[in-house]
Amino acid sequence: MGHPVLDRVAAPVADPTAPEIRRLVADLAETLEDIGGQGLAAPQVHVSLRVVVLRVPGEAAGAEHLSCLINPEITPLGDDREDGWEACLSVPGLRGLVPRWRAVRYRALGLDGEAIEREAEGFHARVVQHECDHLDGVLYPQRMTDLKTLIFESEFRHVMEAAEREAEPEPA
Repeated sequence: MGHPVLDRVAAPVADPTAPEIRRLVADLAETLEDIGGQGLAAPQVHVSLRVVVLRVPGEAAGAEHLSCLINPEITPLGDDREDGWEACLSVPGLRGLVPRWRAVRYRALGLDGEAIEREAEGFHARVVQHECDHLDGVLYPQRMTDLKTLIFESEFRHVMEAAEREAEPEPA
């Protein structure tokens, strides 16, 4: 947070099949694996291009694969939004409650230059929106409606434990 590349709109990629884009995607995938995250955008590694890698749910339950989105565009499906906790490599040590569209359609190009079009909901939709925000110079705290829900990671466990206690039914 604070690096100028994270505050500006990233440039579109002219040729998704170019060798330098393949190298960038390989670097993003390796970094994502190292941090154990769900997604990573090129501006997060100080490259101002519209490139995202993210883990996408697979056909089988619990399966997922890495997907590359070049020049992605997102369209909300419906008006439903939901709050969810987010963390980010670019905002280390913090977590915030962020409203996002519950379901989206996204279009992009793949590394082969072929069009990708998918619909996503829930956590998958949240990850796509979070990573694509990086391409527009937006960090998740800018999406938050109440900064009281921006907390240190070390406090997150306590917040979740309190929420679980509140959700437990009263003894009869």
